[in-house]
Amino acid sequence: MASRPERMMLAPGLEISRIVTGLWQVADIERKSGVIDPDRGAEALSAYAEAGFDTFDMADHYGSAEVLTGRLLERIRAGSLPDTRPRAFTKWCPAPGEMSAELVREGIRTSLDRMQTDCIDLMQFHWWMYEHPGYLDALMEMAKLSKEGLFRHIGLTNFNADHLHMLCAHGLPIVSNQVSFSLIDRRAAGDLSRVAMRHGVRLLAYGTLGGGFLSERWLGRPEPTHGDIPDWSKSKYRRFINEIGGWPALQAILVAACAIAEKHGVSIPNVATRWVLEQPAVAAVIVGARLGENEHRADNLRVFDFVLDPEDHARLDAAFAETRNPPGDCGDEYRKPPFLTASGDLSHHLEGFPKIYAAEPVPFRSDGARVSTGSIWESIAGYSRAMRVGNQITISGTTATHGAGLPVARGCAAAQTTYILDKIAASLSAAGARLEDVVRTRIYLTDADEWEGVSRVHGHYFAHTRPANTMLEVSRLIGEGYRVKIEADAIIGSRDRT
Repeated sequence: MASRPERMMLAPGLEISRIVTGLWQVADIERKSGVIDPDRGAEALSAYAEAGFDTFDMADHYGSAEVLTGRLLERIRAGSLPDTRPRAFTKWCPAPGEMSAELVREGIRTSLDRMQTDCIDLMQFHWWMYEHPGYLDALMEMAKLSKEGLFRHIGLTNFNADHLHMLCAHGLPIVSNQVSFSLIDRRAAGDLSRVAMRHGVRLLAYGTLGGGFLSERWLGRPEPTHGDIPDWSKSKYRRFINEIGGWPALQAILVAACAIAEKHGVSIPNVATRWVLEQPAVAAVIVGARLGENEHRADNLRVFDFVLDPEDHARLDAAFAETRNPPGDCGDEYRKPPFLTASGDLSHHLEGFPKIYAAEPVPFRSDGARVSTGSIWESIAGYSRAMRVGNQITISGTTATHGAGLPVARGCAAAQTTYILDKIAASLSAAGARLEDVVRTRIYLTDADEWEGVSRVHGHYFAHTRPANTMLEVSRLIGEGYRVKIEADAIIGSRDRT
């Protein structure tokens, strides 16, 4: 058996274990039994680090995970625990809204204080709703704070392929994106992996064991009832299983993984982990810690004793053919139905966030409303971003302009299309509509050769409704760096809100 886990250079100066120790279970433990003793928690983390699992992943909302890591670092400095030089990853998950420099700094400073350190190895950023563009302000400010030395590298959490590409095209120094990736959720193997590899971004995979469902325990077992699923993690991945084809789909994957495990003398979790680690864009998988236990650390080391051969991949591919992928792209489970989360439906949570734009009455029209984005040109030229008359909404030609006139992803039409469609979605929302209400779009390109990238992004937003569309090449757009402009028309009618 391997004596230490494999390692990988995630970013310059940041070498990590390819099995990262996830500390989300700390919050779960605290809900059940109260706050963990910091010294005992630090000693448990030290045992992981001494075994080579020296890379820890946490978040601002994982209970006292940052505090325990802080105690570990404090005791290492004091000499009461071995100097294992642990790598510390955490996440900042703010509510959508204006992202001022002060607010961003305060969010980062909170984690620094909890972890008792001057510099975090990887600060990962999560954003709830793309329609609110505050995430660009937050990430641009984070890039400045990174240069100040508050953290070494910037990562993302649950960003999809289109938005990862937009951020990289905008020049932001993203090194990683943490997403769900497993035998039951293979979405990340598609567009997201291709975009990540294009930009030199590595994926950190969570959910690799499907909340424990990808194990011998569930092989050949009858489908569990609600009462048989005792924890939030299993509740979450039970929803994923339902989406990929239900219990028979899971069993097909388990049967294939079991045959491979027996062939190599390993466990089903080893096979599930190995498959993800062999995906070319993946840097590491994140496996939850069981503080005070070491049995699964020994089993995890067996992941590095074998590789999957062509016969193994063919067996898994045959099982995959009996399933389907969860809907949408990576991270959609947090942003739109079906909400595949431990908490279930998050629509009320998302609806509680403030809208970036507001509708106001139109003079001389009792049935009208207009939406402005605050652009200086709207008042100078006398136009609105959106105009609603009755149940019809018309969206003005929209470019990827952020804040006070900053072009987003200068020179990349596909990346700008992502920002534009989010801005159109926000304008529609302020007028009481959604993207699903759009019946026509018009796209103006400065270079027709960029049609395919723009079309693919448009398809990701409108794959189900497929509105009428016209795409044109124009000689130029007003302003430097703009490659595409989009108009949209929408009609609000009776529709399925699910």
